Amino acid sequence: MSFLFGGKPQLSSAEKIDAALTEVEMVSDMFNRLSQSCLKKCIPADYREGDLNKGESVCLDRCVAKFFEVNVKVSEKMQGEAAMRQGGGAGAGGMFGM
Repeated sequence: MSFLFGGKPQLSSAEKIDAALTEVEMVSDMFNRLSQSCLKKCIPADYREGDLNKGESVCLDRCVAKFFEVNVKVSEKMQGEAAMRQGGGAGAGGMFGM
């Protein structure tokens, strides 16, 4: 009942496992999207060398940095909007409309 008094409800072991699995899936998805996007942008379809050349390496470095920068900005924006919805609903009268 701690959730009634401002505390977070305690998660069961199954819920913790589900949350961890969801997080792993999200990270895997993000890695796959990052890999596909930057590979398409930076690595030519016809491989000429076994190793990355300087241009490919710099391109990949910049691509990854931009990908994470955008990901952080989108996450912050979504969290801010979610907080506004939660805070805005409670501040506008709450459950009893007062």
